[in-house]
Amino acid sequence: MPDHADRTRLIASATRRGSGRRPVSPPVERASTLLNDSPGAMRDGTDGPVYGIEDLTAARELRTALADLEGAADAWLVPSGLAAVTVPLTALLRPGDAVLATDALYGPSRRFLNRHLGARGIASAFHAPGAGVDEILAAMSDRTRLLLIESPASLTFELVDVPALAAACRARGVLTVIDNTWAAGLAFRPLAHGVDVSVQAVTKYVGGHSDLLMGSIAVTDPAIGRQIAGTIEDLGWRVSSDDAWLALRGLRTLPLRYAEQARSALTVAEWLRARPEVAQVLHPALPGAPGHDLWRRDYTGAASIFGVVMHGGSEAAAHALMSALELFGLGYSWGGFESLITHETGQLAFRRSPHGLAGELLRLHVGLEDPADLIADLERGLAAWTAATG
Repeated sequence: MPDHADRTRLIASATRRGSGRRPVSPPVERASTLLNDSPGAMRDGTDGPVYGIEDLTAARELRTALADLEGAADAWLVPSGLAAVTVPLTALLRPGDAVLATDALYGPSRRFLNRHLGARGIASAFHAPGAGVDEILAAMSDRTRLLLIESPASLTFELVDVPALAAACRARGVLTVIDNTWAAGLAFRPLAHGVDVSVQAVTKYVGGHSDLLMGSIAVTDPAIGRQIAGTIEDLGWRVSSDDAWLALRGLRTLPLRYAEQARSALTVAEWLRARPEVAQVLHPALPGAPGHDLWRRDYTGAASIFGVVMHGGSEAAAHALMSALELFGLGYSWGGFESLITHETGQLAFRRSPHGLAGELLRLHVGLEDPADLIADLERGLAAWTAATG
């Protein structure tokens, strides 16, 4: 259904005809053992999976829908967003290779590069979060086999020129893998811009209800796909039918939730930027913010998560602000229906590049609550911040 809008396609795949009377959503099949009619059929995969570790109906439908959303030849499911990053790296890198990533990389992804891949003879290097294409290419060595892109970057939300990087890497024989969770496979389609592998944490926007863990991996090149599929098979990493069903349910309303939360997030971000307690709001969709021009060129929407840099302050002041809030939950994650806040200054210590921020760093995720109520809640938090810093 290439001529339909995303919000139509994600629903039309559920209402297609030709399968007789059936429920709108596929059944949840909880099965390890799958029975056959004859001995000859037991190893014949033409009639579907032969064992419960393979994708059952809900997972197969979710894979098909995600592949369509990403413009991919195929998509695979893994048990977490982190696994969506680590599986392609495991599949595509060999001892002696090197991987390059942003210094603002998501902490667990960075840990995997340093601890797991490093112990297996795969080197890691990190470029400055705000580096341009030429600087990133200059940071590559003869061993660089793969560029791991996170755009916007974790916590500080720097954007890179993904189409230009993908083209330059392809010319050099360097593979590209992008963590596309921020765009949810919806606001930006990396595969259409030349990226080799697009991954996302289905945990976040696709699930949408903070009640499952899952990741997806999408590709267009069958050769790369075979390496990824083989790695998933060898590791035995699959998702449960219950979680696949929940993610498929969330996917149907993804465009509406994503757009509504983006609008609310911009409202809150604009209000925060005008506050005297705030030094900077790090949100690419905010006019004048770092990366806004790239966002406006390449993206059709924005996530509802952004960074807030305070004027000075301390951990105690940040905790006072957070403790005064009533509507923002204190928890790690984003993309769900609920608003969240975290204090992130401590994580900046893992970076090699100076961050240059003027004060404490908070991360906000804006949910589906009324933005006016969230702003009133933040007003209470800022009053507590002022009292703690005065």
